[in-house]
Amino acid sequence: MRRVLVAVLVLSGLIVTGRPSADAAPIPFQVIVHHQVKGAHISRSALSSIFLKQAPRWSDGSAIKPVDQSVRSTVRKSFSGDVLAQGIVEVQIYWQRRMSLGTTPPPVKTSDEEVVSFVASTPGAIGYVSSSAPLPESVKAVQLTD
Repeated sequence: MRRVLVAVLVLSGLIVTGRPSADAAPIPFQVIVHHQVKGAHISRSALSSIFLKQAPRWSDGSAIKPVDQSVRSTVRKSFSGDVLAQGIVEVQIYWQRRMSLGTTPPPVKTSDEEVVSFVASTPGAIGYVSSSAPLPESVKAVQLTD
């Protein structure tokens, strides 16, 4: 029951219509989703829940399939600090604990191109790439909100 409540609360963050502050510093990554995922905005809290696999479904009931960058990636370091509010080591410890309970972490790709390819070819997928990464029409960037 708690998981369902968390998922509903998280998914409600996908319909956020607020805009980020005009004086907010630009972030060094962009969040991308498969072109069929609905919505143009996502809150940091919803995104964090997705990447920690606490929110398994989109608002339409389809499975969310997050994909991470390599732990050596500067994009992942920025994403982990900004969205998950944790360093990469803390996230790895989180996943060691979760794996002992049977939950697997998101797959890891070694480059922006691999993340884009995964997201483009996987319905329900979500990932993050450097802010300068080119995006094909089969993926779309979503605005990150607070």
